[in-house]
Amino acid sequence: MSLEEIFKLLERKKEEKKPMPPTWIVCGLGNPGAKYDVSRHNVGFETLRFFEERFGFKTTRLEFKALTARVILKLPDGKEESVLFMRPQTFMNNSGEAVAEAARFYKIPPEHILILYDDVSLEEGHLRIRAKGSDGGHNGIKSIIWHLGTDVFPRIKLGVGSPPTREYDMVDWVLGRPDEEARKKIALAASKTPDAALEIMAYGVPMASSHFNGPAVRPSGSGKKPADEGKKEEDTAKGEEREEQQK
Repeated sequence: MSLEEIFKLLERKKEEKKPMPPTWIVCGLGNPGAKYDVSRHNVGFETLRFFEERFGFKTTRLEFKALTARVILKLPDGKEESVLFMRPQTFMNNSGEAVAEAARFYKIPPEHILILYDDVSLEEGHLRIRAKGSDGGHNGIKSIIWHLGTDVFPRIKLGVGSPPTREYDMVDWVLGRPDEEARKKIALAASKTPDAALEIMAYGVPMASSHFNGPAVRPSGSGKKPADEGKKEEDTAKGEEREEQQK
């Protein structure tokens, strides 16, 4: 083998070792620090643990103002995608700084940025997948919309329930810790998100929504939504779309 052939072989092996650049971002929202652990507002962080356990990684690399991990995932359609998982360390209100920095660096379009976060408008244990929408009063989403310059990015909302009374301070509610029963419901919903995310990447939001929106536990063990629940979700989605169009 000539010296030139040896150099070409070494270059080829070097290229083979290069990791695939991420084509998706999956970002769980939350606040760093022990005092925020297992709070309602940190559901996005907690949800990433189900991805870590399922796919065998840890978000430990500090870059883009976030703890990250890059993972190759095999999708239900047989394709593979390189995914950058993120836990922003900017605190919730500045989450968009981390997400936008990573997106710009890897040239990832907003349609391939999946956000996981808490939603007080959903019951505990419920999921809702959407392809776009306003921030709904969520400061983390507000920051991401601001820094990306668009609200067209997929998201998985995890219900944490609403305060018991109108007088209850919302900040105290989201920074508070749910009781044991509520935690179990939220964790069950969060355990569905890896499969939901894979389906979003492979087949898109509409199909994933039809399979995962609603309570994590289906009545009668059928895996299907009852007619009245499906109608309620459809009406809610239409109402949200009308609100978006009026803004």
